[in-house]
Amino acid sequence: MLMMRLQRVGRKNEPSYRVVVVDKRASTKTNKNVDNLGFYNPKLGVIEINGEKVKHWLAQGVQASDTVHNMLVSKKIIDAKKINVLPKMTNRKTEVASEVASIVA
Repeated sequence: MLMMRLQRVGRKNEPSYRVVVVDKRASTKTNKNVDNLGFYNPKLGVIEINGEKVKHWLAQGVQASDTVHNMLVSKKIIDAKKINVLPKMTNRKTEVASEVASIVA
């Protein structure tokens, strides 16, 4: 199965990413990309994505990662809701209380 993902390029402490289509099982670092769709520079806030290629690959059944999906929504290439990519917050007090209760018991 193919997937749209971010591939990190650039130096240490200067991240830059390519938006690539790659096999889901393969690492993006292997550089066995099927297609290069654009790039993202978080330091400058620049997102350049080829919308025609993205629509073509989505029509072929390629799935976008959550972060790439949110980038496509923000660039208005696709019409959908953004996906929450942050981990769920847990209630720290209940975790500590359950640990203390298990130690006391």
